[in-house]
Amino acid sequence: MSESVERVAVQVDRLCWTGILLGLAFTMTNVQQFAAAGAPVWSLAWCAAWLLDPMVSLVLLAILRAEQVTARHGVRMGGWVRAAKWFTLAATYVMNTWSAFTAGSAALVILHSVPPLAVFVAAEAVTDLRDKLAAAVVKAAPNVPAEAEQAAPKPLPTPTRRTAGRTPRTSFADYLEAARAARTPDAVVTPAWVRQVTGCSRGLSSRLAAALVADGDRP
Repeated sequence: MSESVERVAVQVDRLCWTGILLGLAFTMTNVQQFAAAGAPVWSLAWCAAWLLDPMVSLVLLAILRAEQVTARHGVRMGGWVRAAKWFTLAATYVMNTWSAFTAGSAALVILHSVPPLAVFVAAEAVTDLRDKLAAAVVKAAPNVPAEAEQAAPKPLPTPTRRTAGRTPRTSFADYLEAARAARTPDAVVTPAWVRQVTGCSRGLSSRLAAALVADGDRP
């Protein structure tokens, strides 16, 4: 069950960011026309006008992406970050809709308003979607044994060591400690991530992911 939720989470993330990139590609042409202001095609002013939208959009995306990571760890952004986010959003919106407002066409205003607003709303929603889907992965995983949660830290597993002619079995606590050591502040804990950093089996990765999430929930 947790594996299917994981796949859905990856698909949702990719679809959202694909929509965001398509929306930015749409706004780029509108902003270019606004900035070119009727300059001849391939003139210096016409070529330079193509740089305006990427300059603003990349800053907006960088801020939204950073907010996604910090929000997962309960870190609040400062006033300058919020001001930069709203300024870049407002600039993108105004440059997209200016010609529509001056033409007095409600249909054009709606047409040119949808892409920048959809980009902003989708980028904000991706954070909440990812958090909720990660929680769904943990809920779909089997319950972690209480004794595994209380296990004392042990040295990282060394699968290449041999005792009495056989490879020792790596315990749940060993895998858990290895995952804890590999975890970084921006890591999204899922069974797939656990398998990547520990090399454990699919069945064990769900229990390990649930234990790591429980670590973060403790005061």
